[in-house]
Amino acid sequence: MKIFKLLGLPFLVLLLYLNPLSLTGQSTKEPLRLGVAGLSHDHVHWILSRPDKGDIQIVGIVESNKELVARHAKHYGFSMDLVFNSMEEMISQVNPQAVAAFGSIYDHLAVVEACAPKGIHVMVEKPLAVSMDHANKMKSLAKKHNIHLLTNYETTWYASNHRVYEMVQSNKIGELRKIVVHDGHEGPKEIGVSKEFLEWLTDPKLNGAGALTDFGCYGANLITWLTKGERPEAVMALTQTMKPEIYPKVDDEATIILRYPKMQGIIQASWNWPFSRKDMEVYGNTGYLISDNGTDMRFRYKNDKSEQKARLEPLTDPYKDPFSLLVAVINNEIILQDHDLPALENNMLVVEILEAAKKSAHTGEWINLK
Repeated sequence: MKIFKLLGLPFLVLLLYLNPLSLTGQSTKEPLRLGVAGLSHDHVHWILSRPDKGDIQIVGIVESNKELVARHAKHYGFSMDLVFNSMEEMISQVNPQAVAAFGSIYDHLAVVEACAPKGIHVMVEKPLAVSMDHANKMKSLAKKHNIHLLTNYETTWYASNHRVYEMVQSNKIGELRKIVVHDGHEGPKEIGVSKEFLEWLTDPKLNGAGALTDFGCYGANLITWLTKGERPEAVMALTQTMKPEIYPKVDDEATIILRYPKMQGIIQASWNWPFSRKDMEVYGNTGYLISDNGTDMRFRYKNDKSEQKARLEPLTDPYKDPFSLLVAVINNEIILQDHDLPALENNMLVVEILEAAKKSAHTGEWINLK
């Protein structure tokens, strides 16, 4: 079996090597037996609405909220026989190979505690954990029981971000000097998230913070990737609540600054923008790269007279879909590097950055990382 790394190869060529049948949507392997832990995260629609590619079979769903279960079952047509009240009940009855967590961030630890001792792999939605205490416990369990523990971000599947990474690593813009990442939208209530999602997303215990956690994690994840896992020396953050009548318990605006020896990272996370955005600016000493969205990017090198634009094709499997990637990682078709976007070490640093940012916002001081 050939082993491939996540990054640095032409995606179509890599796809053909990984599985020549994948272009037709066919698979010669047994589907991965996947459990779903929770339905309250609105990103669960990603898996429930995913076309059947023959690589995954949902064998169980854990959700105690009967109203929520009934709503999703009616919409997606899944059998109530798939639904269980607890992780232990689902694991004992359907024996999943992996579990995707779609509950609160606080619940991620409990999912890993239930799965890891059984050798069940876990993928959580961003960020990895609400605190370093939770993150350290999760990492310890994953290492002890030799399971994969991945974190999923929407921006992992942006072709523009991967092209930016390739250009940075090939020294197209020289030494990195500044990375600015913008993520956010008008606010979760304003865009109409489900009531179950809104309830824990605006709870500082269950989500860890507000916009700082919800969108600050994207920038920390991308900057850690682009710097190949380099740790910032220190973190400074400013948080505010612009709409206390809507979000009385958490911040809805956050700016996080990461200080590196020769570079700055700036993360702007907001529930106050007039529209949704997930874009990134990367500046080196000989040029800049800007990813405007998943497929559009701009760039300019030092001697260029004008900016250039590119529209990219979407990524191909297993790089356009978290569940395809999960299957490939479990099957040892892809070996993640520590700094890769879904990797455990990258996301441990993400949680450390977010925790330092919360402390900085409270104290008004720079927080030095060990």
